[in-house]
Amino acid sequence: MKLQGELFPTVADDTLLFEKTANSNGFVFVAGIDEAGRGPLAGPVMAAAVILPIGLSIKGVDDSKKLSSDKREKLFKIIMFEALSVGVGLISPAEIDKINILQATRRAMLAAVKQLSQQPDYLLIDGISTIESTVPQKTIKKGDSLSLSIAAASIIAKVTRDRLMIEMDTKYPGYGFAGHKGYGSAAHLDAIRRLGPSPIHRLTFGGVKEHVDCSIS
Repeated sequence: MKLQGELFPTVADDTLLFEKTANSNGFVFVAGIDEAGRGPLAGPVMAAAVILPIGLSIKGVDDSKKLSSDKREKLFKIIMFEALSVGVGLISPAEIDKINILQATRRAMLAAVKQLSQQPDYLLIDGISTIESTVPQKTIKKGDSLSLSIAAASIIAKVTRDRLMIEMDTKYPGYGFAGHKGYGSAAHLDAIRRLGPSPIHRLTFGGVKEHVDCSIS
Protein backbone atom coordinates (compact mmCIF):
# COMPACT_ATOMS: atom_id res chain seq x y z
CA MET A 1 0.00 0.00 0.00
CA LYS A 2 1.32 3.46 -0.91
CA LEU A 3 0.36 6.73 0.64
CA GLN A 4 -0.71 9.58 -1.59
CA GLY A 5 1.21 12.81 -1.11
CA GLU A 6 -1.95 14.78 -0.38
CA LEU A 7 -2.55 12.70 2.73
CA PHE A 8 0.38 14.43 4.35
CA PRO A 9 0.39 17.93 5.85
CA THR A 10 2.61 20.56 4.26
CA VAL A 11 3.56 22.01 7.63
CA ALA A 12 3.84 19.93 10.78
CA ASP A 13 3.68 21.67 14.15
CA ASP A 14 3.64 18.20 15.67
CA THR A 15 6.99 16.62 14.78
CA LEU A 16 5.34 13.19 14.91
CA LEU A 17 2.56 14.15 12.49
CA PHE A 18 4.19 12.55 9.43
CA GLU A 19 4.85 9.38 11.40
CA LYS A 20 1.32 9.33 12.81
CA THR A 21 -0.16 9.79 9.33
CA ALA A 22 1.90 6.86 8.04
CA ASN A 23 0.88 4.75 11.05
CA SER A 24 -2.80 5.55 10.54
CA ASN A 25 -2.48 4.28 6.97
CA GLY A 26 -1.18 0.92 8.10
CA PHE A 27 2.57 1.46 8.18
CA VAL A 28 4.26 0.29 11.38
CA PHE A 29 8.00 0.63 10.87
CA VAL A 30 8.57 4.16 9.60
CA ALA A 31 12.20 5.11 9.01
CA GLY A 32 13.37 8.70 9.00
CA ILE A 33 16.38 9.32 6.73
CA ASP A 34 18.84 12.20 6.55
CA GLU A 35 22.43 12.90 5.51
CA ALA A 36 25.46 14.76 6.79
CA GLY A 37 28.38 15.99 4.76
CA ARG A 38 27.07 17.07 1.36
CA GLY A 39 28.94 20.36 1.43
CA PRO A 40 32.44 19.60 2.79
CA LEU A 41 35.55 19.52 0.65
CA ALA A 42 36.83 16.38 2.38
CA GLY A 43 35.54 13.19 3.92
CA PRO A 44 32.58 10.97 3.06
CA VAL A 45 28.93 11.80 2.80
CA MET A 46 27.10 9.98 5.57
CA ALA A 47 23.44 9.07 5.91
CA ALA A 48 21.41 7.55 8.70
CA ALA A 49 18.05 5.81 8.89
CA VAL A 50 16.18 5.64 12.20
CA ILE A 51 13.04 3.72 13.15
CA LEU A 52 11.53 4.92 16.42
CA PRO A 53 8.80 3.14 18.39
CA ILE A 54 5.30 4.34 17.50
CA GLY A 55 4.39 7.44 19.49
CA LEU A 56 7.81 7.90 21.07
CA SER A 57 8.83 11.53 21.50
CA ILE A 58 12.38 12.47 22.50
CA LYS A 59 12.71 15.93 24.01
CA GLY A 60 15.25 18.15 22.30
CA VAL A 61 15.57 16.21 19.06
CA ASP A 62 15.78 18.66 16.18
CA ASP A 63 17.72 19.38 13.00
CA SER A 64 21.30 18.57 13.98
CA LYS A 65 22.53 21.90 12.58
CA LYS A 66 20.50 23.72 15.25
CA LEU A 67 22.12 21.83 18.12
CA SER A 68 25.44 22.21 19.88
CA SER A 69 28.00 19.44 19.67
CA ASP A 70 27.41 18.48 23.31
CA LYS A 71 23.64 18.35 22.80
CA ARG A 72 24.03 16.19 19.70
CA GLU A 73 26.25 13.75 21.59
CA LYS A 74 23.73 13.43 24.41
CA LEU A 75 20.82 12.92 22.04
CA PHE A 76 22.87 10.45 19.98
CA LYS A 77 23.07 8.15 23.01
CA ILE A 78 19.35 8.49 23.75
CA ILE A 79 18.36 7.80 20.14
CA MET A 80 20.63 4.76 19.92
CA PHE A 81 19.06 3.41 23.12
CA GLU A 82 15.42 4.16 22.26
CA ALA A 83 15.31 3.40 18.54
CA LEU A 84 13.98 0.11 17.23
CA SER A 85 16.72 0.17 14.60
CA VAL A 86 19.45 2.48 13.32
CA GLY A 87 21.34 2.14 10.04
CA VAL A 88 24.26 4.18 8.74
CA GLY A 89 25.53 4.44 5.16
CA LEU A 90 28.76 6.01 3.92
CA ILE A 91 29.99 6.94 0.45
CA SER A 92 33.70 7.69 0.05
CA PRO A 93 35.21 10.86 -1.42
CA ALA A 94 36.50 8.85 -4.39
CA GLU A 95 32.99 7.62 -5.21
CA ILE A 96 31.58 11.12 -4.74
CA ASP A 97 34.05 12.31 -7.39
CA LYS A 98 32.89 9.56 -9.75
CA ILE A 99 29.13 9.92 -9.50
CA ASN A 100 28.57 13.47 -8.06
CA ILE A 101 27.40 14.45 -4.61
CA LEU A 102 23.66 14.14 -5.27
CA GLN A 103 23.89 10.56 -6.45
CA ALA A 104 26.37 9.76 -3.67
CA THR A 105 23.92 11.13 -1.09
CA ARG A 106 21.10 9.00 -2.49
CA ARG A 107 23.36 5.92 -2.37
CA ALA A 108 24.36 6.67 1.21
CA MET A 109 20.69 6.89 2.18
CA LEU A 110 19.92 3.59 0.48
CA ALA A 111 22.91 1.99 2.21
CA ALA A 112 21.62 3.27 5.56
CA VAL A 113 18.21 1.68 4.93
CA LYS A 114 19.88 -1.62 4.04
CA GLN A 115 21.77 -1.53 7.36
CA LEU A 116 18.56 -1.44 9.40
CA SER A 117 18.02 -4.63 11.38
CA GLN A 118 14.26 -4.05 11.15
CA GLN A 119 12.89 -3.86 7.59
CA PRO A 120 11.01 -0.54 7.29
CA ASP A 121 7.65 -0.41 5.56
CA TYR A 122 7.72 3.34 4.94
CA LEU A 123 10.48 5.94 4.48
CA LEU A 124 10.43 9.63 5.37
CA ILE A 125 13.33 11.29 3.55
CA ASP A 126 14.74 14.76 4.14
CA GLY A 127 14.84 16.88 0.99
CA ILE A 128 13.34 16.37 -2.45
CA SER A 129 15.16 13.31 -3.83
CA THR A 130 13.81 9.78 -3.53
CA ILE A 131 16.06 6.73 -3.31
CA GLU A 132 16.11 3.54 -5.38
CA SER A 133 14.12 1.42 -2.95
CA THR A 134 10.90 -0.55 -3.37
CA VAL A 135 9.80 0.65 0.07
CA PRO A 136 7.10 3.36 -0.19
CA GLN A 137 8.60 6.75 0.56
CA LYS A 138 7.83 10.40 1.13
CA THR A 139 10.29 13.27 0.65
CA ILE A 140 9.92 16.28 2.95
CA LYS A 141 11.56 19.65 2.44
CA LYS A 142 13.21 20.72 5.71
CA GLY A 143 12.19 17.34 7.04
CA ASP A 144 14.85 17.49 9.73
CA SER A 145 12.81 20.29 11.35
CA LEU A 146 9.38 18.76 10.69
CA SER A 147 9.77 15.04 11.43
CA LEU A 148 11.15 13.57 14.64
CA SER A 149 12.41 10.46 12.86
CA ILE A 150 14.27 12.49 10.25
CA ALA A 151 15.67 14.80 12.93
CA ALA A 152 16.90 11.76 14.83
CA ALA A 153 18.57 10.49 11.66
CA SER A 154 20.22 13.86 11.12
CA ILE A 155 21.77 13.65 14.59
CA ILE A 156 23.03 10.10 14.07
CA ALA A 157 24.54 10.99 10.70
CA LYS A 158 26.16 14.20 11.94
CA VAL A 159 27.67 12.74 15.10
CA THR A 160 28.94 9.64 13.28
CA ARG A 161 30.56 11.74 10.56
CA ASP A 162 32.07 14.23 13.00
CA ARG A 163 33.67 11.40 14.98
CA LEU A 164 35.15 10.00 11.77
CA MET A 165 36.59 13.37 10.76
CA ILE A 166 38.22 13.72 14.17
CA GLU A 167 39.92 10.38 13.50
CA MET A 168 40.99 11.65 10.08
CA ASP A 169 42.63 14.65 11.75
CA THR A 170 45.07 12.25 13.39
CA LYS A 171 45.62 10.27 10.20
CA TYR A 172 46.11 13.36 8.03
CA PRO A 173 47.47 16.10 10.30
CA GLY A 174 47.81 19.68 9.22
CA TYR A 175 44.39 20.17 7.65
CA GLY A 176 42.44 20.78 10.85
CA PHE A 177 39.76 18.18 10.16
CA ALA A 178 38.87 17.91 13.86
CA GLY A 179 37.79 21.53 13.86
CA HIS A 180 36.04 22.20 10.54
CA LYS A 181 35.08 18.57 9.78
CA GLY A 182 36.07 19.02 6.14
CA TYR A 183 34.05 22.14 5.40
CA GLY A 184 35.62 24.96 3.41
CA SER A 185 36.80 27.26 6.18
CA ALA A 186 39.52 29.81 5.45
CA ALA A 187 42.02 27.77 7.46
CA HIS A 188 41.11 24.61 5.56
CA LEU A 189 41.45 26.28 2.16
CA ASP A 190 44.83 27.65 3.20
CA ALA A 191 45.96 24.16 4.28
CA ILE A 192 44.96 22.74 0.90
CA ARG A 193 46.98 25.44 -0.84
CA ARG A 194 50.01 24.69 1.32
CA LEU A 195 49.84 20.90 1.51
CA GLY A 196 47.82 19.91 -1.54
CA PRO A 197 44.76 17.65 -1.25
CA SER A 198 44.86 14.68 1.10
CA PRO A 199 43.60 11.19 0.15
CA ILE A 200 40.19 12.05 1.65
CA HIS A 201 39.63 15.31 -0.24
CA ARG A 202 36.96 15.52 -2.94
CA LEU A 203 39.04 16.24 -5.99
CA THR A 204 36.15 17.54 -8.11
CA PHE A 205 35.12 20.20 -5.61
CA GLY A 206 36.05 23.85 -5.99
CA GLY A 207 38.79 24.80 -3.56
CA VAL A 208 40.36 21.36 -4.05
CA LYS A 209 40.43 20.64 -7.78
CA GLU A 210 42.62 23.69 -8.41
CA HIS A 211 45.38 22.01 -6.36
CA VAL A 212 45.14 18.40 -7.53
CA ASP A 213 48.54 18.51 -9.26
CA CYS A 214 50.26 19.16 -5.94
CA SER A 215 48.36 16.39 -4.14
CA ILE A 216 50.25 14.51 -1.44
CA SER A 217 50.64 10.76 -1.78
